[in-house]
Amino acid sequence: MRKTLFANGEYYHLYNRGVDKRNIFSDSYDTSRFFQSISEFNSVEPIGSIYENSFSKTIKDKQVLKRKSESKLVNMVAYCLNPNHYHFVVEQVVDRGVEKFMHRLSTGYTKYFNKKHDRSGTLFQGPYKAVHVGSNEYFLHLSAYVNLNYKVHRLGSLASKSSWEEYIGETNMSFCSTKPILEQFKNQQEYKIFALESVQCTAERRRADKELGDKLLE
Repeated sequence: MRKTLFANGEYYHLYNRGVDKRNIFSDSYDTSRFFQSISEFNSVEPIGSIYENSFSKTIKDKQVLKRKSESKLVNMVAYCLNPNHYHFVVEQVVDRGVEKFMHRLSTGYTKYFNKKHDRSGTLFQGPYKAVHVGSNEYFLHLSAYVNLNYKVHRLGSLASKSSWEEYIGETNMSFCSTKPILEQFKNQQEYKIFALESVQCTAERRRADKELGDKLLE
């Protein structure tokens, strides 16, 4: 049984990685497909197959799909997609919203990935991990950690897709619910400074911990 119990109106850090630390995105198309899955599976009413929906051509078909997608299971606050793992910060908005969303996402994307790459079996390393966001301080620093996760892992910005540009106003996309975070800052520039400093401290702690571990093994 999962230790974290999900409640409406509460925020959660959700994350998982590829089995045996393998990549879950082999190219930009995989990343785009996963991003599409995040959007389309986040619906109270099941939307069916993304592949089959891609053949919907009539205005009526598209209107039905649009209505289904308007009632969400979770509000996405921040996300990052790295080559072999992902992180989400979400707010549950309906009963069992997190569970339903994550089940559809992991199942649907695994089916797509396995078919494309001619493989079988699990893609992710067990069930997704979930941590309740228990304080506002944690909430703020978690948003920075997720938005700038590529810096934490020393990845190139092109190797990672995240909601960072939404938070600093460098895109017109409004995929995430940024208000709970940004309303606590004077402007986006102030948040940018906070986030960069927060992630720098996180990265330095990670390096220090690794160096200490290496020395203990000498």
